Amino acid sequence: MGSKAYTMILKTMSELILNELPKAEYSSIFNDFVESEFFLIDGDSLLVTCICEKSLKQGQDLHFFYLVERYLVDLISKGGQFAIVFFKDAEYAYFNFPELLSLRTALILHLQHNNTIDVRTQFSGCLSQEWKTFLEESYPYFLIVADEGLNHEQTHLFNFLIIQSWAMKVNAVLSSGQTSDLLRLYAYFIPSKYYNQRFFKENKMRIENAYQVLIKKLKERHVLAFQTVFGNLRWHNMMEEACETISLLKQIWPEGSDIRRVHCVTSCSLFLRMYHHFLENRKKNTSSQKTKTKTQEEKSNCLSLQEVEDFCKLHCLSMVFLLHLPLSQRARTRFITSHWIRDILPFLKMKKWCEYFILNNTHIFEFWNMNLTHLSDLNDDLLLKNIAFYYEKENVQGLHLNLGNIIMKDYEHLWDVISELVSEFDVGKPLPLRTTTLNFLQKKSLPIEATSTGKMPNLGFIPMSSELVDSFVGDILKDLPFLKRNDPIVTSLIKHKEFDELVHWHSRRPLSDDYDRTKCQFNEKSSDPYYLRSVQKYHVFQRFYGSSLESVSSKLIVTQDIKPKKNFSAPKSKKANETKAEIIARENKKRLFAKEEQKEETKWNVLSFSIEEELKENLNSGIQKLEDFLKSCKSNSVKFRVELVGLTACLKAWKEHCRSQRKGKTIKDLSIAAQMMKRIHSLMDKYPELLQETDLQLIARCLQCLGFDELASSLYPTEVAGDDIKEKKSNKYSVGIGPVRFQLQHMGHYLIREERKDPDPRVQDFIPDTWQRELLDVVDNNESAVIVAPTSSGKTYASYYCMEKVLKESNEGVVVYVAPTKALVNQVAATVYNRYTKNMPNGESLCGVFTREYRHDALNCQVLVTVPACLEILMLAPHRQAWVKRIRYVIFDEVHCLGENVGAEVWEHLLVMIRCPFLALSATISNPEHLTEWLQSVKQYWKQADNMIEKNLSSKRNAGYRANFHKDFQMKQTYKVRLVLYGERYNDLEKHICSIKDDDISFDHFHPCATLTTDHIERYGFPSDLTLSPRETIQLYDTMFEFWESWPRAQEFCPEKFVHFKNKIVIKKMDARKYEESLKAELTSWVKNGNVEEAKMVLRNLRPTSAFSSENMITMFPCLVEKLRKMEKLPALFFLFKLGAVEQCAKDVSEFLQKTQERIRPPTADKEAHDMANKLRKVKKSIEKQKTIDEKSQKKPRKMDKSLIHEAEHNHLLKSLEKNLEIPQECTYADQKAVSAETLQMVFDRVKFTRKGAELKALAKRGIGYHHRSLNFKEKQLVEILFRKGFIRVVTATGTLALGINMPCKSVVFAQNSIYLDALNYRQMSGRAGRRGQDLLGDVYFFDIPLPKVEKLIKSNVPELRGQFPFSISLILRLMLLASKGDDPGDAKAKVLSVLKHSLLSFKQPRTLEMLKLYFLFSLQFLVKEGYIDQNGNPMGFAGLMSHLHYHEPSNLVFVSFLVSGLFHNLCQPIQKGSKYFSQDVMEKLVLVLANLFGRKYIPAKFQDATVKFYQSKVFLEDLPEDFNDALNEYNMKVTEDFASFLLIVSKLADMKQEYQLPLSKISFTGQECKDSELVSHLMSCKERRVAISPFVCLSGNSDRDLLQPRTLNHVVLRTIGISHAQAPLLWSQKFDSQGRRMPLNAYALDFFKHGSLIGLVQDNRLNEGEAYDLLKDFSLTIQSISVSLRELCENEEDNVVLAFEQLSKSFSEKLSKV
Repeated sequence: MGSKAYTMILKTMSELILNELPKAEYSSIFNDFVESEFFLIDGDSLLVTCICEKSLKQGQDLHFFYLVERYLVDLISKGGQFAIVFFKDAEYAYFNFPELLSLRTALILHLQHNNTIDVRTQFSGCLSQEWKTFLEESYPYFLIVADEGLNHEQTHLFNFLIIQSWAMKVNAVLSSGQTSDLLRLYAYFIPSKYYNQRFFKENKMRIENAYQVLIKKLKERHVLAFQTVFGNLRWHNMMEEACETISLLKQIWPEGSDIRRVHCVTSCSLFLRMYHHFLENRKKNTSSQKTKTKTQEEKSNCLSLQEVEDFCKLHCLSMVFLLHLPLSQRARTRFITSHWIRDILPFLKMKKWCEYFILNNTHIFEFWNMNLTHLSDLNDDLLLKNIAFYYEKENVQGLHLNLGNIIMKDYEHLWDVISELVSEFDVGKPLPLRTTTLNFLQKKSLPIEATSTGKMPNLGFIPMSSELVDSFVGDILKDLPFLKRNDPIVTSLIKHKEFDELVHWHSRRPLSDDYDRTKCQFNEKSSDPYYLRSVQKYHVFQRFYGSSLESVSSKLIVTQDIKPKKNFSAPKSKKANETKAEIIARENKKRLFAKEEQKEETKWNVLSFSIEEELKENLNSGIQKLEDFLKSCKSNSVKFRVELVGLTACLKAWKEHCRSQRKGKTIKDLSIAAQMMKRIHSLMDKYPELLQETDLQLIARCLQCLGFDELASSLYPTEVAGDDIKEKKSNKYSVGIGPVRFQLQHMGHYLIREERKDPDPRVQDFIPDTWQRELLDVVDNNESAVIVAPTSSGKTYASYYCMEKVLKESNEGVVVYVAPTKALVNQVAATVYNRYTKNMPNGESLCGVFTREYRHDALNCQVLVTVPACLEILMLAPHRQAWVKRIRYVIFDEVHCLGENVGAEVWEHLLVMIRCPFLALSATISNPEHLTEWLQSVKQYWKQADNMIEKNLSSKRNAGYRANFHKDFQMKQTYKVRLVLYGERYNDLEKHICSIKDDDISFDHFHPCATLTTDHIERYGFPSDLTLSPRETIQLYDTMFEFWESWPRAQEFCPEKFVHFKNKIVIKKMDARKYEESLKAELTSWVKNGNVEEAKMVLRNLRPTSAFSSENMITMFPCLVEKLRKMEKLPALFFLFKLGAVEQCAKDVSEFLQKTQERIRPPTADKEAHDMANKLRKVKKSIEKQKTIDEKSQKKPRKMDKSLIHEAEHNHLLKSLEKNLEIPQECTYADQKAVSAETLQMVFDRVKFTRKGAELKALAKRGIGYHHRSLNFKEKQLVEILFRKGFIRVVTATGTLALGINMPCKSVVFAQNSIYLDALNYRQMSGRAGRRGQDLLGDVYFFDIPLPKVEKLIKSNVPELRGQFPFSISLILRLMLLASKGDDPGDAKAKVLSVLKHSLLSFKQPRTLEMLKLYFLFSLQFLVKEGYIDQNGNPMGFAGLMSHLHYHEPSNLVFVSFLVSGLFHNLCQPIQKGSKYFSQDVMEKLVLVLANLFGRKYIPAKFQDATVKFYQSKVFLEDLPEDFNDALNEYNMKVTEDFASFLLIVSKLADMKQEYQLPLSKISFTGQECKDSELVSHLMSCKERRVAISPFVCLSGNSDRDLLQPRTLNHVVLRTIGISHAQAPLLWSQKFDSQGRRMPLNAYALDFFKHGSLIGLVQDNRLNEGEAYDLLKDFSLTIQSISVSLRELCENEEDNVVLAFEQLSKSFSEKLSKV
């Protein structure tokens, strides 16, 4: 390969990667619920990332290993499942860095020997066949890799790895720029895209050749680098020398030793021999080259052998220190700032090479007793410098310190061994250590870093006097340091000049809250007809929307007197006790029942003939009509008759079908037999009391006909009697298999579910199951409950029962329904509107809605439907407490969101703040017991708090204090939290794998057991929710029978012989489930009792044979949809996880249908349509012309007939044109009959002016839709309504549809892999398949999802919910606002304490609770210093404004600090004095400041190297203006000091035993401190300033004062205190990644403000259109919120800042509205 071609391909690859960087999604690389995909870490990327860590000093091996292990343990604690890969070729990139080469080798050995991590070192390079095979077999989801190496060559190697990973459909995650919090790790995620895969395919040869050229160049450089150090010695010579040294040592130490001693003596002896050899060679060369100049001689100065021996002695002594000193002592080492002299550097390189050769040959020690535990601690450069400094400076100046006996002995022993290993020459005696005078360290004025530099802040909290503070942290206050009253920090608080006085602002004025500011949909109090019409329209639409959700008729609610509920489980009383009224009521009921029976009878008589005829002509459509009638029929006797008609028809059809089959030619259609058996099931199970002898005869005849003689004789013995001829005749109708196998295999989905037959008087629409009745009891008893039941199981019914109960009780009580998404809020609200009507008092409403975008009747309704953040606003609003007390019940839907990424802590706050009972619903929680226990502890707290509040109120009641409602409310509380679990799905789900064969899509059934391995079964058993359909159970039995011929229990488990099926005509779903459980238990016993091989064969043979296609399957998406249509598997939901892909796939399907239409459309059709349109236009003109003539003429029109002809012609042409243009049935997925034209038009009209309205309308006409978070609610509703109505039958969607949205379908398709496709989302999404009441079976298809991922999804348990870090500065201020300003102080304080005391994180974790208490105090101290609260805890200053922007911490704090310091007043100067208008330049500067605060979206640092042309945007956001930047730095320094002080105090909570261990390998560096060595005590004398940072980090000379450095990273702080720098309210103007490169901010907000183009942001800023729109909308809302707040705070109408923000708010929202 030529040099030019080589350079070109490297450049092309680099540009391809650079272009992808800004599109990278910065998100948690594990999903919202802390569960991990299997992924890979490139070992060299890990090494490079850790070696570039700012706090690490070169040569501090143990600190480096600590950083590696801390990172890995962080991944593992967050659920990471990974392997680390070191490529052999990657080693060549380090030959200029021999110190890293030996470190890399030690790292590999340490990870392999001291950890359980999977480390792979067998692959030569990333383009090798073995690597490709490994990726195909393990299919990792992503690879963590660096985007830049230590040199260009290493960067190219990383580029090859990224490109090859993409080619194999493995996504890339950047190792740089990662941040971590308590539960998640955030990183730049760059997906593998088709064009990246295609690039590799098209350039495969060029890429492989370029790789070979690069490796060749690296090898050449390695030879060169080696020669400069070792001269004429070759690589293999060094390897031999190393092996020889090791072999010799084994003879000297036959008993074995540890790696540190071995490494020390072997590397030193090898190095001394090599250096001796080097000097010998040099002498020869010098004597032969006498022409050398003086300058050259000077340049080639090198150390004498004695000087090198001295250095090796120092190294030996440092190793003895490592062997004997615990980490606690080493962490106090002095920090020597001097560097090694230049002359020693080549010699140090040589020594590092020797260390590498020794480590590279450790395999020679395989059968020798060598302890590899301390591989992580082979070098401590700082300690070595300390020892060198002592002997060079201090010892020479007269300081003589003894080494101590133990250290002296060990040192002498090591040096003696080195003497033995170096046999060629004498290395001298161990003592004295220095025999030469050369100083190895450079001379420096201050060689030792002073420990007193960098003044630490005063340790102590500002004293506070607050009852709330005492209640929460009173127990720890006595142990904490407090500042004195005369401390400058305390006295400065009083001296602050109030900002209010300067600019006439009233910062203490209470602001309107988020509720007041949220857009009100209509003014309900207005009498304006326009508004009243709007309200009416809204209610009509909501009812229409609600009716699309469920077919429940609306119920009128009447307020009733509260009566004690009956005990529905108690036995009913005898009739003798009936009153006269009850007798009359019973008789009336009887009469009504008879009337209903008569009505149904008449209805059947009318329809029976047509249905019977249909059954004769077409059994399938006839059965469908019969089923439809049965669903609507309410009379059991009529239903019984209908079933008999159906059975007779099926018997007849089956006989005719069997007769028509020629023997052996075709297979019988067993679906007819299944229908016959289904009718038998219904008759036997539902109407046994109505069966007569003739009916039993008919059923027995049917059973005999199917070949089930035993069942027939058990039912009606005489029926089977007869001669052999009859038997032979009947055989031709037999299904050919046993009755049990037939029912399980061919009618499993028809099996009758266990349902109760006794109605519950509380429920009218259906008969609830036992677990549902428990829910009703919970509501009746005013209890709380955590309810975990599968999707579509009916758990939400309890919610509506709860609403109905509260609505009936009074007009005051409120039920709050908390839903996670706006889409679900709209849906629930519509359901409430549809279900209930109630005559409310004037001004009151039945249902209200409150989201961030809009609100409607929120505080004057009885059922409020809202999102968590909005309910939190109301709960924390001090003046809303009276409304909060009206809440009777809170329903939390999808409560597992408590574990998600954004906003999880809000769910937590609500659950602990509410005083009333609650229902918490979810389909997917794996640790509901823990959650329930936590919530029960919260309720116990409220029981005590309520008692206390009640006592306090009782004294006030006599004075006329109105607390009656409150008292009544409290009396009903039970404080009990029940856990209700139900695991059975109504419909079975069957899974299928899609693959491409011969350019067509094929489907393979995927048996759930195929996901398991014998290891998994042995360790975990069968997953609790891994259920099989009946046919899958039979398949499992057959496979078990096939692969263990001598299976002793085969007959016992044979379907026909199984104990629960014996002699049963009707096999129920529960029977099949018992059979399934028995088979699973049997297979588990195979694994545990020594039949593992047989079990392996069974599991292997259940796997589908189809391979995962490497083609670009997404291009086949339209074919997939078409294939599902042909299989009658629509309607279907297709889940993808990228907004762009969701929209594109929907458009692709529409385009496919359009092309199909064009293909089948007659060639003349377009011309005909054009001609008709022209004629139509002419006829229209004629009609209009005639009208004008008629109007002018006073006489009666004489040519009336002409007008009529024109009209008729117009209508005819219009119909013909419509027919010509209408979409043929085969070119649309829409079911035109599903909705009326008026309904369709009404839905379409609502999106007339929305952003995506036209596109959605066009797609809907073809029966297609898409659904994602960036659509507005009207657009989402269009898709939801038309899909539920059956008009749209294909919807592509993101996870927004997974959270509770009622969109049941026949099939669910997973069409894109993602980190968000996890066990939890899989269950949520797949649960949509199988519509209850319509489909008895749901189908789940995996399209373009690799098989290992499918297996993982099915078998993985849902991750456990874990607590988040619960506090933020803003939250604590909001709590203090509530406590001090609340309408009811007692109630407010109780709520605040509940939030503070009951975080899920600290539940049963006293140490965590103590840490949270200290963080609370730190937050209060910060708020006091910044002037948000006073020392009594009362809010002051701009507390209102800061808490208003709580979504944006810490930007809200910085914004207020800018405002207070007058920076905005300096910036916002109008065009001229007295003007109210501000120039574009001022506006742009204002946006620049706000974008730096509220629009922070980082771009990976490497993208700045790209040579990309930008067309409209600047892309990289400029820095803050200088004055703002200075103010920000000042703010950051204040916060850093406070946080450092806090960390010093909280460090007492650290577990120091763990802090002295490596985090992952748990290797401990503790032990007795060395007391008998004066030298040790002298060198380890830094006792101060090493409190809050890790002792491992201290090894690099770091101390507590480093906490004051900008951007101190989390892995500097003690890791067991449970706090990170993420909790400090810092906002750095510049962010640097782990490699020290600056990461620029994306200038999307400022760019949009300048050019107003969404397309520009997609093209230049590399944002997805939907994502860009969401970001801009949030930014606009923030500006609006600030603008409104400032106007409320400032009394000066002409204030420039207020006017400037109002102008900006208006200007920005106008620009946004145009897109």
